[in-house]
Amino acid sequence: MAEWKEYNIHINREATEAVSNILLELGSSGVSVSDRKDFLTLPEYGFDTLWALDENDFPVDGVLIKGYFYEEPAENKTREVLVERIEALKAFDLDIQDFKVETEDVIEEEWANAWKKHYHPVPVTRYMTIVPQWEDYEKQHDEEKIIYLDPGLAFGTGTHPTTKLCLQALESNLRGGEYVLDVGTGSGVLTIASALLGASSIDAYDLDDVAVKSALDNVNLNQLDAEIAIKPNNLLNGVNVQADMIVANILAEIILMLVPDAYKNLKPGGLFLSSGIIIEKKETVLDSLKKSGFEIEQIHQMSDWIAILARKPEEDE
Repeated sequence: MAEWKEYNIHINREATEAVSNILLELGSSGVSVSDRKDFLTLPEYGFDTLWALDENDFPVDGVLIKGYFYEEPAENKTREVLVERIEALKAFDLDIQDFKVETEDVIEEEWANAWKKHYHPVPVTRYMTIVPQWEDYEKQHDEEKIIYLDPGLAFGTGTHPTTKLCLQALESNLRGGEYVLDVGTGSGVLTIASALLGASSIDAYDLDDVAVKSALDNVNLNQLDAEIAIKPNNLLNGVNVQADMIVANILAEIILMLVPDAYKNLKPGGLFLSSGIIIEKKETVLDSLKKSGFEIEQIHQMSDWIAILARKPEEDE
């Protein structure tokens, strides 16, 4: 009977995205995050969540990140490498002084499909609903847009505050016909939302091959492959285009590296939407955007997370 090794990392909230990516880069078949704030805070646009929540599953402080590895050999050094990679995040000024890594064996027969019963459709904006691919779901109103995702795939389900902030900003600012760049696409949820909101062309990039595969699968699930191109790339390195909008839902430290290339690849008047910014890094990101020439249009907050919408000035301003 096949066994999986479950890795449980108890760490502070700011490191969520980075540790999730490390697990996936090491070969995890999926990642889940338990954050007590998700349990205690009701969604803005409904009372359901994609994952049916049980308070006992949530740590009192920090987050619990789980990764799953299939039939590891006895000599496998995944745990050792995982700890080393997490320690290396200190170079990015992440507060990870105290974290714990534990492992547990999981029998595939008991786990492989049982988790699906906990997932349900969830409204993430006034007009967008994320639906697990196996769920039968009918639109609640004519203007509702449905994003189908496979929550078993990596890089999240679209319900994290950073992603919700991006989805709301996309819904408010896309008018149709835009050329959009999605940097660090992950599951592809922002790319899919952009297409559903009328963007005529989207180029999505991610450095990790697992993320590229995840995004491609979800784009195909939504039958949007004609509008979307997903490519492996390190941020916007080597990209030279003129986009109407660039969206990046990644760590604040990575956004700081991206800002100059984002400015270069936007049309005059184009928008740069950045999220994944913990509140303590807000002013640092704002300063970087302003120094590069951006004008700050909007700042939005949900829980401890910030999203910033900035505009490249028109040429005659």
